[in-house]
Order: sequence, then C-alpha cells, then structure tokens
Amino acid sequence: MDRRRFVAFIGGALAAPLRSFAQPKPAKVARIGFLGLPAASSWTPMVEALRTGLRELGYVEGRNILIEFRWAEGNYDRLPGLAAELVRLNVDLIVTHTTLGTRVAKQATTTIPIVIAATGDAVQAGLVASFARPGGNVTGSSFLGPEIVAKRLDLLKEALPRIRRIAVLFNVNSGSWLLDELRRTAKSLKAELYEAGVQGANEIESTFTKMTDWHADGVVVVEDPVLVSKAKEIAEFAVRRRLPVIGYAQIAEAGGLMGFGASIAEMHRRAAYFIDKILKGTKPADLPIEQPTIFELTINLKAARALGVRMPQSVLLRADRVIE
Repeated sequence: MDRRRFVAFIGGALAAPLRSFAQPKPAKVARIGFLGLPAASSWTPMVEALRTGLRELGYVEGRNILIEFRWAEGNYDRLPGLAAELVRLNVDLIVTHTTLGTRVAKQATTTIPIVIAATGDAVQAGLVASFARPGGNVTGSSFLGPEIVAKRLDLLKEALPRIRRIAVLFNVNSGSWLLDELRRTAKSLKAELYEAGVQGANEIESTFTKMTDWHADGVVVVEDPVLVSKAKEIAEFAVRRRLPVIGYAQIAEAGGLMGFGASIAEMHRRAAYFIDKILKGTKPADLPIEQPTIFELTINLKAARALGVRMPQSVLLRADRVIE
C-alpha cells in the first residue's frame, strides 16, 4: 500500500467512529388536543374511530403523535376552561365535535387549527364562512342537521301514519336552531309538535314523563353528544312508555324503534384526514368542509313487536339494517 492510500485508509478508519455518533434527529411528535363534551367512557367508539383513522395514516400514539384529552363530563360551563388549557399546552391543533365546543375553541384561539370531527350545519351555526372556503382556523366535517332531523320526523310519520302528536327531544344548549325546520315539517305532515328541550342528561326521564302527559304518539331525537351518550336510557324510557322513537343509529341499536343519519363514528375516523393535512402544512382555510354522503336507516323489529307496531313494507325495504 503506497503512502497516499495508507493515509486515506487511516483517515477513513478514524472518521468511521465519529460518523457513528451522528444520530438522525428524532421525528417531531405531533401533539393534538381533543375537546370533548360528554364523559370519556360514553365516547369510546368515537375516539377509537379517530385512532383508527390516525393509524391508517401512519400515526401511532406515543411514537409520533400524542392526544391531550379534555372532557367536560356533560357540563357545558366547563368547556371554556378546558379549551383554554389546550391553548396553554400549545397543541398543534384542537379536535372538537359539537357546535358549542367548536365555538368555544374558536373563542379561545384564532391561530391554532381546529378540526371539527362532527357537528351540525357549520355554516348556519356561524363556525365557517362557507363549505368550500371555510376561512379562519376551522375545518372538518359537518352534517346538515335540520334536514336529517326533519327526515326522521317524516320517516316516523310514514311508518306510523296515524300518529298526530310528536315530541322532539333536543338539548337546548345546542339543538334549538333546528326547531324552525321541524315546525315546518310537522305542519306539512299535519302533526302537532311538542318541543321537549333538556338542559342535561338528568332531565331526560322527567321529560319523557311530560311527553306522556302531553299524550305524545312518538318521539324524534336530535343529535347531541350528551343525548348520544344516553342512547340506551332514551331507548329504554321510550319502550317503557310505549313511545315509538326515531333518532340516530345508536337509538335503534339500544332498543328504540328506528335510527336514521350519518355515522358519527365514521366522521371521527375521517377527522384523521384533516389532522394529517394540517400537520403536513395545509392551512385549515384551504381545506373545504366535508359533508357525509351516506345516511343509514336502522329498524329494530324487536322494539316494533314490543310496541305492537307493524312496520310498513315500504319502510322496511329502505332499511340498511334490520335488527331482529
């Protein structure tokens, strides 16, 4: 080996151990906040759907993403304080799932991106400027609440043509803006509407008593995290008082007569798409609001038998799921 080759060899040999100490920089761990209204235990399917969506896009909790959960336990008054906590943590973005929760998050920050996992009409609620160009720091998914709830009323009347007095169960903190559409639909169906608003889950049972005293023939339930988390209790109260009820899918799954709407769990899974886009640099204002395109009708024939109701074939044929 000549002298020049020897020097090159020695130089490379000495440099090799030095290169081994040059470790690549660890990938940044994204930190997202989740502002939840109900108790954590009641929202497990939705959270798992979100986690599934994140895993499908390569995010693993504890490795490249962390989720800071804050739960209001059904207490709306706690939302501003919890949103402020997430802002102080300087999370990369905040995930919300109610109209009020999103509004509170917007009031807490104008710079941290906000992803709506699921809410009613985001434009009508004033959360975004438009579906195509949301503007500001908010994007995500929105379902057309008034139309869906009006369709529930229509389906209940089609299934039970003789009913005339229909109660609508809604949370006054988040669902009052749907009432105008329901009033118009009830009038077109020649039905009377009893507006059964509740402030929280503790008022549901007494409200069913009021519906019975009003001699309601059926009940329509409006989406709300608190009411969704109490689907089992609502279904049980309805069957106990022999009231046909239609709400979201969980109502029928829990023993109520019918469920119609978009999958809230699927909307949470889809929230991962918006999270991924934002973490990779896209601004929320440049991500159009999405609306679900698939709405499912679920019919519980066991509940129908318990209520002495015979479901028309025309309604059964349109069902995506029939629970025997």
